Amino acid sequence: MPQHEHMERHRKLHGRRMDAAERERKKEARLVHERSAFTQKAHGIRAKLYHQKRFKEKATMRKTISQHNERDNKHASAEAVAEGAVPAYLLDREGVSRAKVLSNTVKQKRQEKAGKWEVPIPKVKPVADDEMFKVQRTGSKKNKAWKRVVTKCTFVGDSFTRKAPKYERFIRPSGLRMKKANVTHPELKTTFQLDILGVKKNPSSSLYTNLGVLTKGTIIEVNVSELGLVTTSGKVAWGKMAQVTNNPELDGCLNAVLLV
Repeated sequence: MPQHEHMERHRKLHGRRMDAAERERKKEARLVHERSAFTQKAHGIRAKLYHQKRFKEKATMRKTISQHNERDNKHASAEAVAEGAVPAYLLDREGVSRAKVLSNTVKQKRQEKAGKWEVPIPKVKPVADDEMFKVQRTGSKKNKAWKRVVTKCTFVGDSFTRKAPKYERFIRPSGLRMKKANVTHPELKTTFQLDILGVKKNPSSSLYTNLGVLTKGTIIEVNVSELGLVTTSGKVAWGKMAQVTNNPELDGCLNAVLLV
């Protein structure tokens, strides 16, 4: 059993207390008072650091609330002015209608999110850490187990240099490194072998993205300069996104679909 999982294991075997939810609610309610007491007691550099942290938290909270708040929007109504006598104080006013609208930032974020995730494979099965990494035991007596060997295909740049063995935590075997991908253009129905420029997003974890792990559903950037694709402004496109559609560690090659 891995370290730090005794509580999870106990919960799986024996379940939770009957009043677990109530205890959590009370603990959360007490947290406000505990935080207040600590704020009043703390002094010196400890208080300064704590206030900085709280200031950032509150700023983020205010930002989120302001983005999601609806606001009143006034605009001139398109309807014709009613016939008949109009009081003198209303002569210089246009008919105004009010509408509740979401702030532009929220609208923009929603549009970006909707456009961002229109991919050929919208949902993929997440890869667990136990499947992704193999424990590498080190030390003269093999009693240290802090190193991990990546068991999936990875991408590293041309300028990549391994760290010294003393400091390298994640080992990416050179036999599982990929540099090229078989990319299919969905409109041309043609496949090209293109160079990989980088790993943009691995849906399983941000750690896998940083390590450059290539699993099914991963978004990669490929070099499309050979295809002669141009942007709307007429410039030659250098790199475009593609989504991996196979399991590279099983097939021995990387297949992807270009996101156009």
